[in-house]
Order: sequence, then structure tokens, then C-alpha cells
Amino acid sequence: MLIALSWSPFLIVYGFISVFLTVFYCYVIRRYIREWNALAEWEIPTSYSPSTKISVLIPARNEADNIGACLDSIQQQHYPTHLFEVIVIDDYSEDATAEIVQSYEFAKLIYLSDHLKNNQINSYKKKAIEIAVEQSTGDLIVCTDADCIVPENWLRYFACIYEQKQAKFIAAPVNFYDEQNLIERFQSLDFVGMMCVTGAGIQGKFMNTCNGANLAYDKKAFYEVNGFDGINNIASGDDILLMHKMSKSFPDQIAFLKNRNATILTKAKPTYKSFFNQRLRWATKNAGYGEWEIIFILAMVLFLCMSIVFSLLSWPFFGRMMLVAFGFQLFFKSLADYFFLGKMSAYFNKSELMKWFIPAQFLHILYIVVVGIAGNFVKNYEWKGRKVR
Repeated sequence: MLIALSWSPFLIVYGFISVFLTVFYCYVIRRYIREWNALAEWEIPTSYSPSTKISVLIPARNEADNIGACLDSIQQQHYPTHLFEVIVIDDYSEDATAEIVQSYEFAKLIYLSDHLKNNQINSYKKKAIEIAVEQSTGDLIVCTDADCIVPENWLRYFACIYEQKQAKFIAAPVNFYDEQNLIERFQSLDFVGMMCVTGAGIQGKFMNTCNGANLAYDKKAFYEVNGFDGINNIASGDDILLMHKMSKSFPDQIAFLKNRNATILTKAKPTYKSFFNQRLRWATKNAGYGEWEIIFILAMVLFLCMSIVFSLLSWPFFGRMMLVAFGFQLFFKSLADYFFLGKMSAYFNKSELMKWFIPAQFLHILYIVVVGIAGNFVKNYEWKGRKVR
């Protein structure tokens, strides 16, 4: 009783914080859904005839197992061949990536090693894209990854929204496919939610995010914001950090291409280790975010998940009050996520993923806590056989 009384002020304050974090989370999820519903579906008019010259850029490192399928899908584009080019930038690959690219006559191959006097830089991907943009002939730069499969009208969707909305930066959906195990299904479910976050944030102009596997930007605008200058010291961030630079200069010309038929497909990381390394790489760019809204929302989600874990682990010390806090937070977070992810998985025709919602919910909480904390302290990691600092 003395212990309980001595900690009662702490429990009262902690209870208030727990409620606040939970209510804020539910509010943000509700806002995402509302803004997503307000975001118009982008359709290509039947009479549409594209006029934009597009340069498709594909940075590739050790992608011999994937680059062929990627280029095959691009080769099937319903887009005038004279209006697009494909540039693959080989990033010091140690496998047959370059040889495979050379077998495709329509693809131009650039060796990053030909443009660097030494390979001691921190962001190879940004440098690869920068060099490719310099050598490109298109007005619209479209970026994807070497392990992606693109839909047949992919470039038509980008050209249409670019021409009709005069957009300077365009984000588009990314989904996973061929999920085989729990960690892959978790990533797939997580990603359909992230697509709502991306589209809703852009629609509501309160949170600019994107994925480098499916985005486009105006070439002139890239140079107007001085490309990657100021962010090239960060290993990751060729997508979101560039987007933030663009949004500062062109706040009303950032768009999200909302159409499931414009969705890029890629495979999830097959192991917990590879997943952790990927998300850790993404987390290291958080310090470079120039928009306080995204930093604040990410911080609140991290604090909520940390609070849920703390409530569960501390109940033997502080009593049933912590179990009540744990149950309250977990129930309302799960309820919000269930409706949120249910809506988005249905939109992308992936409703079968909801069968994995319960284990995915616990994985999400642990992932946010572990990666959220590690991303602020771990600065050195390995990615595709390369040490990153």
C-alpha cells in the first residue's frame, strides 16, 4: 500500500499521457482515412495522347536475380517508344547485373564507377541518380528500383497527371506480392497502410512522404532545388528528402497518383534481419526531415508504442493500473488499425492479408519501438554487402 501511494502521482500522470497518446493516434488515423477518401481517383481520359518525354532511372546494385523481370515489364509499356528512355545505373555490382542489362537494347547502361574517382562517398544511390539525370533527355524523371515489376500503363499514368496537373513531384503506390511467411505478410499489410499515409498526407498538405520505388519529378524542378545538395551526406533519402525540398519550392504542385493500376509491385524482405536492416536504413534519414509535422507524428506513434510495451512490462511493479493502461491502448490502437488497414487492403485487392492482422499488430508495435530507438543511435549498418555510415 505504501508503494502504491508513493507512486500514485506518477500513475495519474502516466495514465493521462497514455490516454492522450491513444486519442491522438486514433485522431491521426481518422484524418488519414478522411483525406484518402477526399483524394480523387486519377483516371486516364479515353482520348488522352501523351506528349511528355520520360526518362526512367533504375539504380541497381547486385540485382542479377531481379533486373531482367523489371526491364521485361518496362518493355511492355503502353507508351510511345520514342517518348521514353530507360537508364540503368550499375552501382559497383559484383554479380551479372550489368551483363543482363546489356542484353536489352532499349536500356542504356551507366557504370557509377566511371564517374567516381574513388568510391568513398556515403550516398551511392543519390550519386547514381544525379549522374543519370544529367545524361537523361526526358522532361519527366521517373524512378523505380531494380527489384520492381511495373504495370503496363505505368508511364501513361505518370505522363497524364504530370501534364494535366502540372505537378512537379508525383508519388505513387507500392505493394508487395508473393508473400510466403509472417514477416512478409506483415510488411505487405504495413505497406498498404503506408500508401494511405502517403496519399492522405499529400492531399491534406500536412505530411509529405513517398517511396523511391515509384515516383516522378520534373527535371527542371530537380535542378531548381539544386538536386540532392544539402542532403547527400545522408545515405538514404533520395525520395522523401528530395520531396521535402520540392515541397518547399512548389507547395501546391506535389501530387499522389491514386490508382491501384499504377501500383509498383516488389517483394518483401524474407527474413527478420533483412527487414530490420531495411527499416533501419529508412529510419536513419529521419534526422534530415525538414517538415515538423512528419517528425511530430512519427514521434507520437513511437511514444505510443513505447508506452504500450512499458505498460505491459511494468505492471508487476506498479500494479493493475498498468494492465488497464496496456489494455486501453492496445484495444483502441488495434481497433483504429483494423478499420484503417481493412479499408486499404480492400482497395488494393489484398483483403486476405487481414487474416494476419493480430500477429501483425504485435509485430508493428515491437518494430516501431526497436527501429524507432535504434534509428536514433545506430548510424553504421550493412546494406547489399556495403558498410554504410
